[in-house]
Amino acid sequence: MKLEVTRWVEEQPPSEAALREIYTSEGMQPYSWSNGPGDRYSPHSHGYHKVIYVLRGSKTWILPELDKRVETGPGDRLDLPSGTLHAAEVGSQGGTCLEGHL
Repeated sequence: MKLEVTRWVEEQPPSEAALREIYTSEGMQPYSWSNGPGDRYSPHSHGYHKVIYVLRGSKTWILPELDKRVETGPGDRLDLPSGTLHAAEVGSQGGTCLEGHL
């Protein structure tokens, strides 16, 4: 699997229930987590594939090995393969995400 960002293209962001249905249809059990405005995560990686949807607010994902920054907002999906080095910055409104693992 590869790193992929899927943008939400509808005018209204999805509901939490709608996103949970997507996870379920893909065989995942999502959980939610939130951060305050300006919170940061240092570069790190995981031994599993993460699927993250931004539910509210925004997050900027920093991918140092790719020299890339990816901004995400409500409804946007980030597929982050196992072992991908990443960091994150939370936007000025804070952020809530749903996360599942493949």
